[in-house]
Amino acid sequence: MLEVNREKALVVFSGGQDSSTCLFWAKRHFKEVYALTFIYGQKHVIEVQYAEKLAKNAGVHFDTMDISFVSQLGQNSLTNPNIEMDQEKPADSYPNTFVPGRNLFFISIAAVYARERGISHLVTGVSQTDFSGYPDCRDAFIKSLNVTPNLAMDEQFVIHTPLMWIDKCETWALADQLGELDNIRNNTVTCYNGIPGDGCGHCPSCRLRREGLESYLKQKSEGRDFKDLII
Repeated sequence: MLEVNREKALVVFSGGQDSSTCLFWAKRHFKEVYALTFIYGQKHVIEVQYAEKLAKNAGVHFDTMDISFVSQLGQNSLTNPNIEMDQEKPADSYPNTFVPGRNLFFISIAAVYARERGISHLVTGVSQTDFSGYPDCRDAFIKSLNVTPNLAMDEQFVIHTPLMWIDKCETWALADQLGELDNIRNNTVTCYNGIPGDGCGHCPSCRLRREGLESYLKQKSEGRDFKDLII
């Protein structure tokens, strides 16, 4: 039987596939879970609405924080409706869906929020395996950011990244092992065009999500048990 950590955890929670998987992972590992969703000037507020509904149905504490200034700092297609979204990753750069500083702000602010509530464990759904070239999803960045808030506030935060070394196929497998595959498939917003569930089907985020799901269901039907994943 899985031993539940008696401490509290805060999940940086967007309401998408990855952070929702992390939310249910946190519920397995911690006695009390908080979810913090950021409003950073994203074009589709529907993801915040879905995040709140999923978190409340999961029985976790839910809160939002408005940090819309992030959208004014850099140009990207997730916050600026006048920029056409890259459908493929450019050969020599990041896709323009990259929001400069987003995870830097998210995790730093989450740490302050957590401190005020006596929380030392932070959970985020970043992945170096499926990071689309985003530098703020790399393990090295997360490790460096784990040090900074501790020094800044004389605390002992621990940042957990359950998805760091698994791909989208294995992320679906983890959701299934947690008993939440259908819930996450139907009640999250991963789509860059703001369409819930399986989404628009053609934006880069939807393609990655769909390909991962198809791969997982195929491998599962062929007998792979994915027991190598650590819940």
